[in-house]
Amino acid sequence: MRTKSSESHYSSDDRRSFLRKGLAAGAAGAALGLLGDRPAAIAQNQNGQGGNGQGGLSKGDAAMLRFAAAAEILESDFWVQYNELGGIQDSEVPGGTGNPVYTAKLQKLDGDFPQYIHDNTEDEITHFTFLNAYLESKGAKPANLDKFRTLEGSKATGSSGKPRLTNLMELTIDTSWWTRYRSRDNNPDLDPNFMFPQAVPDLFKGPHTAIPRTDADLTPSRHIQAIANTAGFHMPTIEQGGNSLYPAMAQRASSVEVLRILISIGPTETMHFQTWSDKAGNAPPLTDPTNGLTFPNLNAPPFGGEDFQTNLIMPEPCPFLSRNLPKCSIIRPTETKGIAMNVVKFLTAMGLFKGQAAQFFELLHDLASEADAARRECQNEG
Repeated sequence: MRTKSSESHYSSDDRRSFLRKGLAAGAAGAALGLLGDRPAAIAQNQNGQGGNGQGGLSKGDAAMLRFAAAAEILESDFWVQYNELGGIQDSEVPGGTGNPVYTAKLQKLDGDFPQYIHDNTEDEITHFTFLNAYLESKGAKPANLDKFRTLEGSKATGSSGKPRLTNLMELTIDTSWWTRYRSRDNNPDLDPNFMFPQAVPDLFKGPHTAIPRTDADLTPSRHIQAIANTAGFHMPTIEQGGNSLYPAMAQRASSVEVLRILISIGPTETMHFQTWSDKAGNAPPLTDPTNGLTFPNLNAPPFGGEDFQTNLIMPEPCPFLSRNLPKCSIIRPTETKGIAMNVVKFLTAMGLFKGQAAQFFELLHDLASEADAARRECQNEG
């Protein structure tokens, strides 16, 4: 799934020393925290574009692309886990052998669910592979998280059993995006303190698993269906984050080419979000008899109506930039300040990294800080 050119390896584990001296970190690949650029003189760009006139990237542009690559590596890791158990295993997305029981429950949400999982997984792999290759073509260091592939994943039939970066088995899922994208009155960019209601309140109480942990989770029927429903809501919860991340970072890009990358990848995340938000609406209402996790009928009282109607999968118009302007159908939020750190906090609060080492979180925060420090610079290109 990863090529040698997509994630490079380095020779020092001294993170603090690297931050001071600009050296590389971790022979096994702790390059999520590789925040410096190689000298511009050795980074020639074939088409003559770049932040310093010699093909190199500005520090800010490199930091944003590196953060995006790291985020895509993390996304790829959990999508691979979904694909091993409930997707399509082939040469495009190898690994795992599938779990027929789990797959059948996912197909209760949509018959094409396995194909969508497969294609989403491949998309994320191509994203980080491209971003890392582009960084290297500019003489900038790529993102590499291989050092942190230490978490134990599912032991259920179909799993490859490979060590993971992410944990899908102890999730606390914020489903407030459901009402945020259906609200005509509130936008988190204008109303940062407004609390959008949860579509599935029990998921926000957590923790819940989105994949069968062992074959014991394959029964009773309503239990494994609840696990599939949890996956159905986790997927759009993740993708709405990328939906906001790319346009928020694009506002800080200095290079027109970097801007082009961000606004080209970002809309694919929006396509993912809309696809999965549609499927989440098909999750059958039920209560898991093993733990009480309840999935409500979102079209029935006290749900239903404008904020919960399941066939509203396109963003409802809402206030944008100013309440003095007409409402507009938009991605939200797109506020750029602190966007990278907000992504880290969001994913951490979700439980996606439960079990990771302290160094992992330090590197995530370092990279997010570098990306958030990026400022748009005026440059002559072409």
